[in-house]
Amino acid sequence: MMRRLSLCVLWLALARVASPAQAPAQPAAAPQSHPLVRVFLDCPRCDEDYLKREVTFIDYVRNREDADVHVLVTTQETGGGGVQFTLKFIGIGRFHGQEQTLTYNSPQTATSDERRAGFAERLRVGLVRYAVDSSIVDRLRVSFEKDTAAKAGQRDPWNYWVFRIGTSGDVNGEELSKGRAFRGSVSATRTTDAWRMGFEASGRYNDNKFLIDEEDGSRTTIVSVNRRLETEGIVVKSLTPHWSLGFSGDVESETFRNFELRTRIAPGIEYDVFPYAESSRRLLTVNYTVGYDYHRYREITIYDKMRAQLLDHRLEGGISLRQPWGSISAVTNFSQYLTDPSKYSVGTFGGANIRVFKGFAVNVFGEFSRTRDQVYLPRGQASTEEILLRQRQLATGYQYFVNFGVSYSFGSIFNNIVNPRFGGVNFDF
Repeated sequence: MMRRLSLCVLWLALARVASPAQAPAQPAAAPQSHPLVRVFLDCPRCDEDYLKREVTFIDYVRNREDADVHVLVTTQETGGGGVQFTLKFIGIGRFHGQEQTLTYNSPQTATSDERRAGFAERLRVGLVRYAVDSSIVDRLRVSFEKDTAAKAGQRDPWNYWVFRIGTSGDVNGEELSKGRAFRGSVSATRTTDAWRMGFEASGRYNDNKFLIDEEDGSRTTIVSVNRRLETEGIVVKSLTPHWSLGFSGDVESETFRNFELRTRIAPGIEYDVFPYAESSRRLLTVNYTVGYDYHRYREITIYDKMRAQLLDHRLEGGISLRQPWGSISAVTNFSQYLTDPSKYSVGTFGGANIRVFKGFAVNVFGEFSRTRDQVYLPRGQASTEEILLRQRQLATGYQYFVNFGVSYSFGSIFNNIVNPRFGGVNFDF
């Protein structure tokens, strides 16, 4: 009996050793909690100091490479004279592939404070989808305001027309010189998906007076006066998402370029390689117009004329790109008088701001034009006063201007703190 009992005990012991040991039950792993979402705000027209104070549930970073979300903001003018902000949210890293686009329309009558407040609210809405995957999800709250105004079927008594009247002036002076300038404009615009119409009249007057001490003790007074009046209008019909047809007119009087009267009327057509709906981020257009010009000059020209009737044509190509790697804008134009093909001009201007790598950016701006169509130049030599005081356009075969620069930043990736002490006053009107 004892032998059987011993064998049973031995068998149970061997079975226990041979069977795998059962691991104690472990608690379920807690879901991973991410820190604040890191955001790279790419918005040249934004009040970043204001946003850092008002939108605080994210971390602002200086470089796109350190961000979880790249917010690319583009702007364009609306038909009512306001500004439309397009916010493109681009997920990076753990948010790769999570993209969305929101828009905010600021009315023409909005103050700068109202504009930045409305933009901040739209930015908050767009960032919520990313913030719910961060450590602050339990502290987020959602609010909703009921629309008390019944907008459905609302009628616009102005039929999309917007009118503006503006004037300004300035005076300056010191002991031996003084000057004054006055400007004014009146405009009317109407913009819909099918039509764009705009009409504007503007004027500018400025004069400067200088007192020059002569060697004999006397003083000479030199007065410089420049005036310019212009009225212009344009009517454009949308044909397709890529094509449009337009008609423009222009009437001008200007002392600097010897015009007592200059008029041009021209029909034209334009093609955009990309749909016009994407114009806030990319635009690639070709525009062609044929015009009739009538000139009446203030002084007889180098071609012994006081009047001229001319036909011209103009071709213009433009590109504008705003992408995560930076921005590029450029325009090239060619104009020629059909009544005298030897008179023409070619010009190009544009700029770029490119992020080459983290913290390093290159920017360049330049313009160049070759001029062979200055039919309005007055006969005779310009006086020294006219040259120095810019009272008269001079003959030239070309013009150019180039500006370039590079920048490199390094250090802390965070960009949240605002401290305006001893920073001066920012005049934002």
